[in-house]
Amino acid sequence: MNRTPINPQDLPRFSDKLSYLYVEHAVVDQEEHAIALYRQDGISLMPVAALGVLLLGPGTKVTHQAVHSLSENGCLVLWIGEHGVRYYAQGMGLARSARNLQRQASLASHPVTRLKVVVRMYCKRFKEPMDPGMTLQQLRGREGIRVREAYAHASAEYGVPWNGRSYKRDSWENADPVNRALSCANSCLYGLVHAAILCGGYSPGLGFIHCGKQLSFVYDIADLYKEHLTIPAAFRIAAESPLDIETRIRRTLRDVFRGEKLMERILPDIASVLGMGRNEQEQELEEYGEDAALPAEWWAPSGFSQETPIGQILEACVGD
Repeated sequence: MNRTPINPQDLPRFSDKLSYLYVEHAVVDQEEHAIALYRQDGISLMPVAALGVLLLGPGTKVTHQAVHSLSENGCLVLWIGEHGVRYYAQGMGLARSARNLQRQASLASHPVTRLKVVVRMYCKRFKEPMDPGMTLQQLRGREGIRVREAYAHASAEYGVPWNGRSYKRDSWENADPVNRALSCANSCLYGLVHAAILCGGYSPGLGFIHCGKQLSFVYDIADLYKEHLTIPAAFRIAAESPLDIETRIRRTLRDVFRGEKLMERILPDIASVLGMGRNEQEQELEEYGEDAALPAEWWAPSGFSQETPIGQILEACVGD
């Protein structure tokens, strides 16, 4: 079948897409300009260009053509375990340029610029301005208090007992309902944030507060939203009933994300904490948009011309 190449500039922006779709015990195939979900109870079609994240749960089969179509349309595909508590693999995002990735790597590589980003991330979570005389340790202490207060407030508001956060993915059924709801809710949030990060051309592994894991930056950005999105939703769902809590929290969060316009906020928030203007970030999506295979420019050393002898460059860089 002949297919016209898709121009990323013609696709919906990330902020205009649906958040995520969770699928289990189904076959995912491509059908015209949609993906078809074949289940025992029938066939469902989903416009592929309008979807941000596809979460593939247990018992799922996906065809090569479906993955090709999802990739072309900038939909992140995550292979996850039952209840979303295990993460196995991912597809690629839509970004073709490394502009934002290079900016992120530069900021994360220098202690001063990294600290500035860390402070912005913490300050973005508080309504009141932070005292400039505070240390990083004091700022982290304030953050810990804020999170504990968020749990306590949700517990009191919905009448759900709270004995502390407990994430036991190897003994899932032994966790209390609210902890299972929180784990599943955070998994959905991580998937959406992960998709935004890849769509913006950033690395999910180059974190600033979190470090050392391939999803460190995902955790950094997701923490901006938990207090107002996943925590209240998890306690509300746990208060209603402990039955089928994973499915109910996933469906509830789709409505919460849409109501809070989360899709419109993530990339601008990333630009904000990295000290970038929104226009700077969107330039990355435009570059190489018409031709992903277009060769990039060669790197040139700063402060030297192309005719400078390499010996002179190396001598000048000794001690740097």
